[in-house]
Amino acid sequence: MHRVRVGIVAGLALGVVAAAIGVGAGCGGSEPGRDLILATTTSTQDSGLLDVLVPLFEERSGLRVKTLAVGTGEALAMGSRGEADVLLTHAPDLEQALLDSGAATNRRLVMHNDFVIAGPAGDPAGVRGTPRAADALLRIVAEGETFVSRGDRSGTHHRERSLWREAGREPPGEGYVETGQGMAATLLVASARGGYVLTDRGTHLALRARSELVPLVEGDGLLLNVYSVLEVSPERFPGVNHAGARAFADFLVGDEAQAVVTGFGVERFGQPLFFPRAAGADAEGR
Repeated sequence: MHRVRVGIVAGLALGVVAAAIGVGAGCGGSEPGRDLILATTTSTQDSGLLDVLVPLFEERSGLRVKTLAVGTGEALAMGSRGEADVLLTHAPDLEQALLDSGAATNRRLVMHNDFVIAGPAGDPAGVRGTPRAADALLRIVAEGETFVSRGDRSGTHHRERSLWREAGREPPGEGYVETGQGMAATLLVASARGGYVLTDRGTHLALRARSELVPLVEGDGLLLNVYSVLEVSPERFPGVNHAGARAFADFLVGDEAQAVVTGFGVERFGQPLFFPRAAGADAEGR
């Protein structure tokens, strides 16, 4: 059986959205009062964190933020084209490549959580508690169970691909489902199909009332999930709203936003969805 692809790739609609809001270096981006364009991964939106942080920043700064939650791969691609002002993403090696290209600058750590491999509570593949995530993937394949992938060049998809490389194989054809959608939609597809999925813990917790899946594999160092903020380079793209981007980045690593991150999710889920990371970690997010 060939791999199954479900849904519509978010990136296909991105050009329409970008055109509608007039983003890009050629759109007079530095003009006073222009919306600040934030390109980010879907997990920051799906978890609900941006619903708290963005209004708080707008209140403090007087700026308006246009959020495009498109997945890390597309967010970084937007940065490489000057189609956003500031990026909040979670793929350190891809972020470093963008910095090296000169399209972005001033990467700063914001927060972290972790990835987990979630699956049915009955765990038909028998991966519960497996120390190495790569070994769990091999077990899922060997048992012929369904694995659902975002398949969308996001940070989560990038991490999943690195785990398959660690396992020494390509993703299987049989039972491998690609949604081309964000984390929330992909997790719900996996739940509906009784399959396994790599998800960030924050989105899993935010959707646990709607999902039948439970975390089965966690704690592997390769599952650390670090989020960083990058400013799109005003030298490369003079039209970007660099003052707004710097203000937003400063806000994310500042005390007020870091306190929001610390407590976010505790009241509702009994544990935080993210942990502050603006201080005390190296550039690789360790």
